[in-house]
Amino acid sequence: MRILIIGGTGLISTSVAHLLGEQGNQVILFNRGLSFYPTAPGVTSMHGDRTNYTSFEAQMLDAGLFDVVIDMVAYKPEDGESALRAFRGKLGQFIFCSTVDVYNKPATRYPYTEQEVYGGLNEYSRNKVILEKLLLKAEQEGAFPLTIIRPAYTYGEGRGPIHPVSWDACLDRIRKGKPVVVHGDGQSLWVCNHASDVGRTFVVACGNPKTYGQVYHVTGEEWLTWDQYIQQIAETLGVGYPRLVHIPSEILAQVGITICVENFQYDNIFDNSKAHRDLGYQYTITWKEGVQRMAKWFEDHNKWPNCDENLLEDRLIEAWDNFGSSMVKKLAAS
Repeated sequence: MRILIIGGTGLISTSVAHLLGEQGNQVILFNRGLSFYPTAPGVTSMHGDRTNYTSFEAQMLDAGLFDVVIDMVAYKPEDGESALRAFRGKLGQFIFCSTVDVYNKPATRYPYTEQEVYGGLNEYSRNKVILEKLLLKAEQEGAFPLTIIRPAYTYGEGRGPIHPVSWDACLDRIRKGKPVVVHGDGQSLWVCNHASDVGRTFVVACGNPKTYGQVYHVTGEEWLTWDQYIQQIAETLGVGYPRLVHIPSEILAQVGITICVENFQYDNIFDNSKAHRDLGYQYTITWKEGVQRMAKWFEDHNKWPNCDENLLEDRLIEAWDNFGSSMVKKLAAS
């Protein structure tokens, strides 16, 4: 197959490009050429800015016909409108990388299914909702067969684990034995998925008639509380459990960490049944193995993020500890 990946050098799409190239497909990446990753045989690149819509559409016209287009970097409605102008009636399948954040939170039922009503937590996810609706309507009008894949939190080598305050430096903080902020009571559920497990589903979807007109979750399958998520990092690194400092999500939002009230305070667990059935999806890399891979990459490349360079988490913990002590003293004195 002749396959275009718009993007192709990101966390998920790098894996997709390698797998498709190794299978003998003719794979063309379209991106700005700012990130450089080793590519598999059969993978070539075109450079340009997909948000320069006139130029992008002209380049697509010159590139000829594709069997499949995988769009990994459509973030605005205008990106989707441009893709429709470029590919309507000209290809066998359009695969759109969306997100599980297109839903309302909390869910009407758990785990989330693909039938959950649209919502959108922020500008990014609300734009993904608009894009999904735009593409689904175009498919109904005969533009092209459409497949939508909705990953949840996806990680891989070269990045640290997601965390509301430390982000990449969370691994370093835990290995140094520092206390760690956890939003709320630490009991909301979270899932993690390695990029290679996600990437394989995009590959299986290519040219697969079962997936036409369908939407799929491709998410982690270990339902971990946030406390367990942090504790398993410590276990994998071979260090003691850090002190978990539970701060209400509403308080964290007031100091700018809004993702806790938008997203993290709710259970993020998903039904992957459709992906198992149609995409042969398998969750093969556990969170502990994933942490081990991330840590090894940082060690091998001497690129450990330094948690000491960002003092926000230390300041939050100090302020919260002081508040707690003051409250206890006032209550004891009353």
